[in-house]
Amino acid sequence: MEALILNQVVHEDPAPRLQGFSSEADRLRLSATALKAFRRLVVQWNLTGQQAAALLGVSTSTWERLKPEVASKSLTQDQMTRISALVGIYKALNLLFADAMADRWPQLVNAGPLFGHRTPVTAMIEGGIPHMLEVRRYLDAVRGGL
Repeated sequence: MEALILNQVVHEDPAPRLQGFSSEADRLRLSATALKAFRRLVVQWNLTGQQAAALLGVSTSTWERLKPEVASKSLTQDQMTRISALVGIYKALNLLFADAMADRWPQLVNAGPLFGHRTPVTAMIEGGIPHMLEVRRYLDAVRGGL
């Protein structure tokens, strides 16, 4: 019996591959869901088309083409990373605030050092992915997640 158990352990599959955004197959599989989440975030945060496009790192016309519910192609690694960071920010805000402030916060002028008297949305547009990740870390720290 021990030999059978040992044999099963030895022949188990290796650790599963970590999912990332570098694989075209992974991005194709995840793009429709990511865009759906981003569209909802755009509505919840009351973003303009220009703000949504800038946060996604695309032109306004490209954002308009991506807005319909059907995504026919995969997003880029950059776009997937942006959406991932923004969804993390959305989640952190909803854990931090129990009311509508979670959806208003990204559009409120903030005097904190990360924002410099700008709205978080403006700061993230100007700072790109690194700033989005920093805002996410900041909110996780504020809510005690780090």
